[in-house]
Amino acid sequence: MKSRIPVVLLACGSFNPITNMHLRLFEVARDHLHQTGMYQVVQGIISPVNDNYRKKDLAAAQHRVAMVRLALQTSDWIRVDPWESEQTQWMETVKVLRHHHSELLSSLSQKEGPDHSGSVSLERAAVPELKLLCGADVLKTFQTPNLWKDEHIQEIVEKFGMVCVGRVGHDAKGYISASPILQRYQHNIHLAREPVPNEISATYIRQALGQGQSVKYLLPDAVITYIKHHNLYARDSSWKGESTQHNAGERKAPRAMPETSHSSKGEAR
Repeated sequence: MKSRIPVVLLACGSFNPITNMHLRLFEVARDHLHQTGMYQVVQGIISPVNDNYRKKDLAAAQHRVAMVRLALQTSDWIRVDPWESEQTQWMETVKVLRHHHSELLSSLSQKEGPDHSGSVSLERAAVPELKLLCGADVLKTFQTPNLWKDEHIQEIVEKFGMVCVGRVGHDAKGYISASPILQRYQHNIHLAREPVPNEISATYIRQALGQGQSVKYLLPDAVITYIKHHNLYARDSSWKGESTQHNAGERKAPRAMPETSHSSKGEAR
């Protein structure tokens, strides 16, 4: 039997805050890749964006990383990585992918040891493929002029690959057909179907929290407790806050998962 190719899934985004939908996308993507018979997902990584992303209502990175860590207490294969959030400036998606690919190579080389003859063994474990996990709507953002650099799009789909989970109202296959770059590397873009469509968004969560509404069952209880303890996403100093729209006048940014893609000077998060 042919051995499966190990895969690490990387999700980049605001996670402001992390929701059950973010976690669910990892499970859907893993199931899809396993069902191909070609891949074995060995790890998932969540990389919260740097504070210099400067999105409206963006909680401090230390809080967003802490909330992700709490949300992952029940997962035995997904972890949070604070590297991106700890940099001195905002990082483009492709740079985050490069960093984690380098980390995978470094980790693998450290695990190699000498063979019985005293020389370094030539046999090595397969290097895991690193793939960007996102919502299918991110494919549409590739079409937006001056949002993504073509060379970055090509590097993402050619060198790394993507796993895009379907979203209501988005034609992933159509987005691929409309892009020469995506067409050329469509073999490296995996389209996963979410059997239970769910449009939970972090934007809605923040609005609900600001209005004192319940968000129970939309995000892990540990995250809700953390938000309450640190008084995040509230307009005033109380937990419930006043009934206000946190994002009035804010352009809704495309999301790599619900609210997860990279943005700003060249990308949308």
